[in-house]
Amino acid sequence: MQIRDAKLEQRQSQLPASGDCYCSMAFTVTKTSEGYVRPAEPTPPGSLTLDWIGRYPTHRGLVDSLHIYKHGQNPAEVIRESLARALVPYYPIAGRIVQPEGCEPRIECTGEGVWFVAASANCSLADVNYLERPMMLEQNDILPYTELETSPANTLMMIQVTEFTCGGFLIGLRFNHASADGLGSAQVISAIGDFARGLPEPTIKPVWNRDSYPNPKIKPAPLPDLPKLALEYSAVDFPTHYINQLKKQYMEHSNGKWCSTFDIIIAKVWQCRTRAIYSDPDVNIRMCFFASSRHILKIEKGYYGNSIFPVKVSTTSGKVNNLSVVEIVDLIKEAKDQMAVDVLKWANDEFEVDPFGMTFNYETIYVSDWTKLGFSEVDYGWGAPMYCGPFTNNDYIASCILLKAPAPFEGARLIARCVSKEHIDAFNERVNRFD
Repeated sequence: MQIRDAKLEQRQSQLPASGDCYCSMAFTVTKTSEGYVRPAEPTPPGSLTLDWIGRYPTHRGLVDSLHIYKHGQNPAEVIRESLARALVPYYPIAGRIVQPEGCEPRIECTGEGVWFVAASANCSLADVNYLERPMMLEQNDILPYTELETSPANTLMMIQVTEFTCGGFLIGLRFNHASADGLGSAQVISAIGDFARGLPEPTIKPVWNRDSYPNPKIKPAPLPDLPKLALEYSAVDFPTHYINQLKKQYMEHSNGKWCSTFDIIIAKVWQCRTRAIYSDPDVNIRMCFFASSRHILKIEKGYYGNSIFPVKVSTTSGKVNNLSVVEIVDLIKEAKDQMAVDVLKWANDEFEVDPFGMTFNYETIYVSDWTKLGFSEVDYGWGAPMYCGPFTNNDYIASCILLKAPAPFEGARLIARCVSKEHIDAFNERVNRFD
């Protein structure tokens, strides 16, 4: 999960992401057209309730991501037209979040549309190293921004399509977490791909139905303090053979039990980070990730709102330093098992303290898994993306994100902003060790 502060985002929208190096002297991006794309047909007016998580204060903000495609024919035109068609069944995304004084935030189905930018770069994707870090194009050039909005937090989605001289293209997507979680936003984007490929309707029929989602009366925890952690960027590609090796070790350790790629990689990363930072064995450390609760709550297919729940693991630095990677997987799986119990407890309003309450500090790491969301399968008619993933551009959350590795590499990629400059060399040395 990425938590964005809307006011902070407005102040920083014209600045490069902290810790990133931009080298855009030789290459330029020209935004050739920009404006709102409205639904292709009339859509219902009115107000719609956000789900409980969508109303949560930390979820009001845009999550930024990049989606790189190797080939396309007039992709901006195709995607613009397909977006207009997708906004008919997904008409709430064309509205705006409003919050009258004394009321909960909701979506007004105004049909105002999605901000869409068409752009072209004077270079190939290879010229800019397929947008690998350090970036050779500025964030402002490849993501859509508009000064017409009073607040980015009121907008549901923005899209920019940048075409490159090689025939490839880049989609810069900004999606509001208040309206959908990762699975939900990927479902919306997949519908645009369905129309772009000539389908008469989305493969998955959208379901709003936020009113039926659990609505516990527990008061949300206060907004957390946002520390300045000065975190460094890292990217690690885990080869398939190494992932399989660790999974085999876990099966031997657990008498044949299964673990996911996410489980095994995050266990290794947490151990590498802990060993790089803490020699004191008595530091209380935490790991947190948000997992889908759709299967637990039996949410109907097509629901594209928020249905996530925090999974938290707490222990000491000494324990993580001394355990093997497969033993740390046990801690993660125990927390996942507890989540199933806690989701139902939360849904029945049996928590006295808000389980979504967060703490941001150097002792806490937040991790997320983008490999199963569906973004890597979105096809506009020219195949799946070479790469897709979020920007990691804040200094107040120590975070790691697991992605599908960029083609043609097979395996998984981890992008991280989880250690300071003081610890980056020790962390990188450990996490890149595949023996």
